[in-house]
Amino acid sequence: MISNQFPIRLTFKIGTLSNDFVAQNANGETIVYVRQKLLKLIEQVDVFESEARSELLYTIRANRWIDFTATYTFTNKLGSEIGRIVRKGWSSLWKAHYEIYDEKQMLDLTVREENPWTKVLDSLIGEIPFLGLATGYLFHPSYIVTRPDGTPVIRLKKEPSFWGRIFTMEKLAEFERGEEERVLLGLMMMILLERQRG
Repeated sequence: MISNQFPIRLTFKIGTLSNDFVAQNANGETIVYVRQKLLKLIEQVDVFESEARSELLYTIRANRWIDFTATYTFTNKLGSEIGRIVRKGWSSLWKAHYEIYDEKQMLDLTVREENPWTKVLDSLIGEIPFLGLATGYLFHPSYIVTRPDGTPVIRLKKEPSFWGRIFTMEKLAEFERGEEERVLLGLMMMILLERQRG
């Protein structure tokens, strides 16, 4: 999952018992298959090389049971920690705010929702019978990933789709060492958390 061709498209599966999606590069090739384990006390997400699930590449695991400020640690297939993403508690109630840390627990990147009103309208209209079915085509939340110095690195945007199941990652700057791996894993976990919020 390194040196991918952008944009990267994430498509959630509909009609499965698990919360899972496929990530594809600009050529339409699958780069990873992400599967969230359901009914676990401590949240865990497995990242496989393909939908065949023959090779586990990464695991993302919460540090505690159901907590609004949980930390989600990324480990590679060798079991080594390569980073983590943290939801910034109460500040994320209105406008999504996450921080991504490197393997040395140093702040590496920040993820912020660009326009929180989009999600509010999406949630409100989504509750209206029949009209709620169209929100996937009307409202498109987007998130910007920046370095501590403010440099934008990636934009993640929900695309027009039935059930709001397609997201696109657009690269805005060249990656520094280790950034690509951490930002992709961080955004994949964030999408799962934000979809749970509505």
